[in-house]
Amino acid sequence: MNQPDIILASSSQTRQDLMNRLKLQYRCVSPDIDESSQGETHADDLAQRLAFEKANVIAKQFPHALVIGSDQVAWREHQPDIFIGKPLTVDNAITQLQQNSGKTVYFSTGLSVQHVASGFEQTLVEHYQVKFRELSDPEIQRYIEKDQPLHCAGSFKCESLGITLFEHMIGQDQTTLMGLPLIQLCKILRQFHIQIP
Repeated sequence: MNQPDIILASSSQTRQDLMNRLKLQYRCVSPDIDESSQGETHADDLAQRLAFEKANVIAKQFPHALVIGSDQVAWREHQPDIFIGKPLTVDNAITQLQQNSGKTVYFSTGLSVQHVASGFEQTLVEHYQVKFRELSDPEIQRYIEKDQPLHCAGSFKCESLGITLFEHMIGQDQTTLMGLPLIQLCKILRQFHIQIP
């Protein structure tokens, strides 16, 4: 099998940075889908559907390409039906971090890889969780000012200063927390005889 072109169905800089770790040739095409909930009652269901739809809308346009879609939904312990979105404003980020203080926040990260020409489609959800330490309001305000996490679900960047907010992290693959589960992605890419490394 000839190696297909690889397309990342995303405009996210964080996901591009993660893909760049794999040292593969790929390109990005933004899927531009409606990411709002359609009545899902669990974060896993929403993450899985959005990852599938992102990959699918691009895979239909480029049937001979291997298309990767991913999406992440955050939620607090015992509340998988209440989704934590991107704060977008400083006030919302302050509120999110106040609510996260001392709590465990879960991340459901959907991954979908599709190749229309061969009929291949694999979609899955990976999990990661973060236990926040008790955060003071001055700590929250300093953090937001320094890291500007306004476009990050949960109002933090784990790859940056956000690591200082945690007591501990639990999961098998830290890239799941960052929004693209690379260990699972590599397993799928190898099925297409893509050499990594």
